[in-house]
Amino acid sequence: MITIEIRTSGEEYVGFSSKGHAGYAEEGYDIICAAVSALTVNTINSIEKFTEDAFKAEAADGMIRWKFTEFPLSKETKLLMDSLVLGLEDIQENYGKKYIKIVKKDLTK
Repeated sequence: MITIEIRTSGEEYVGFSSKGHAGYAEEGYDIICAAVSALTVNTINSIEKFTEDAFKAEAADGMIRWKFTEFPLSKETKLLMDSLVLGLEDIQENYGKKYIKIVKKDLTK
């Protein structure tokens, strides 16, 4: 199962992490893993290319950890993050919680 954690502080995104493998199909044929990877990597690349927002990123086999380091975030970054969450929720809705789990964590609570 892929576990996605979306971290916020109130209405502001703080970061996200993705770890694990969906187990939907064998490696190289897992469309859920491919979709999650495409969404997360594209979000990271888009924020880096199209915004000035600062961040730290860490990646290893089957894991990405992303953390914003300066606030407030630009409206472009918020839109890109909203788009990431929308895409991930759509995958979860279509394929089920057996393969992808999304955890939203508000650090102010």
